[in-house]
Amino acid sequence: MGCLIVLFALLSPRLALVFILFFSDLIGTAFDGGWFLPLLGFFVLPWTTLAWVLTEGISPGISPMDIVFIAFAFLLDLYSYGKSQAVRGANA
Repeated sequence: MGCLIVLFALLSPRLALVFILFFSDLIGTAFDGGWFLPLLGFFVLPWTTLAWVLTEGISPGISPMDIVFIAFAFLLDLYSYGKSQAVRGANA
């Protein structure tokens, strides 16, 4: 299942999150059964949400390498928003 998650994440982090939601319990484990934060993360910070689900859902507790992975995903989210704004500005 891990290879499929990576394949879907390469296409879209939101697609990977939907796949994880339907076929595993990692989102419920990572967010302690809550629904608001995963839903907000799905729309606002999909790469960060996916990184959190994969690090916290697989093994509870955060290691320093997990923090680096989540920070990289957050920077990827910021980059994607900045890139989309740059494309919109160039087309205007």
